[in-house]
Amino acid sequence: MTQYSDYFGPEGLRVRGTVLVVPGRGETRSTYTRFGRRLAADAYRVRVVDAPDLGTEDLTALAARLSEAAEDTAADDGVVRPLVLIGADSGAAAVAALLDREPGVRPDAVVLAGLPGRSPGSAATAGTWDEELDVRTSCPAHRGALTEDPEVRRGSLDKAVPEAVLGAAYDSESAVPTLLLVGDADPLADHEALAHAAKSRASARLSVVHGAHHDVLNDLQHRSAAAEVVTFLETLRNDLRPLVTVRSSAW
Repeated sequence: MTQYSDYFGPEGLRVRGTVLVVPGRGETRSTYTRFGRRLAADAYRVRVVDAPDLGTEDLTALAARLSEAAEDTAADDGVVRPLVLIGADSGAAAVAALLDREPGVRPDAVVLAGLPGRSPGSAATAGTWDEELDVRTSCPAHRGALTEDPEVRRGSLDKAVPEAVLGAAYDSESAVPTLLLVGDADPLADHEALAHAAKSRASARLSVVHGAHHDVLNDLQHRSAAAEVVTFLETLRNDLRPLVTVRSSAW
């Protein structure tokens, strides 16, 4: 039976939405403990699923797994919407590729974090674990968490994401509201392709996290990255009308 990692909001608060998190290459559900707790603190129901192995699990099977995960969060009145899928790395590619497929989970929005580029270099690290960590993050806490987790698959970033999945992710013209998150220090990102992907979608926002590496949700800037995600979730609940705009600023 598939297991999940669940994070619940403070007792007594009404659930504001449901978030399913799909990890990427080498990551485990534990990788997103900090992130899951932070979103849950804002009264979102968060569930982290196992990372897909895109070499053995096709998108149809992943879609069914996500549908099951969503349904299992349902209260008496059904799944609390908006339902948002958040994918990281290969998980982001898989989530994006699912948007134009039938049947499967029907998200109200998606967050694509650290979507890898399509070039061969976007699947390469320098080889050692410390060098892989340098690609992933400069956050000491996250580096420690990855190193101490025996289920983290070291060297996984050297395994390329299938071109068919990446192609479907970048070429999608889905109208599902999409937040793309990328670190400007991510050596696996193709920033030009991400900008094009954002413009090709009917409802998309590309946010760049300064100084962040490939694990953009878990790098030193994880608080700001999570805040950007929560802002997106709250804007989604308000029919994509920003709740806060800056009228005047000295910075």
